[in-house]
Amino acid sequence: MEYVCDAPGDRTWFRLVSEGEAAAESEQMRHAVEKYFRREWDKAAESFKPLTSVYIEQDIGKASHIKREMPLFLTLRDNEGAPLVTAMLPPGGRRDRSFGCIIVGPGNSDPYKQHADAIEALAEHFDLSLDRAHCYPYRRE
Repeated sequence: MEYVCDAPGDRTWFRLVSEGEAAAESEQMRHAVEKYFRREWDKAAESFKPLTSVYIEQDIGKASHIKREMPLFLTLRDNEGAPLVTAMLPPGGRRDRSFGCIIVGPGNSDPYKQHADAIEALAEHFDLSLDRAHCYPYRRE
């Protein structure tokens, strides 16, 4: 995991950078982030164009390309490391009107009830709007 930013109440946002981390997040949070992580990783890997035809050198730059091209998968953790919220933001955290940000709690519950201030800290960090109406996909009216 990579540190992203602090949030109020001794919570911290981290970026999930490996399939193993995404799998652990899925298991602990009881949702399918691993499936989406794997799909986006594969899509970014397929878009990589090697700079050389020399076989042994073809993967040079691939890891950084994938990291740059795939959406950000983030986890909010408490001060003991327990996962609280999972988020998927556009690649690089850059504004992209065509990208649907997703933010969910354990079992796809609504994280805004307990963690709105931490989600706002993440929004400020990336200068994005991460309001519930657009980011929580399981709204119940």
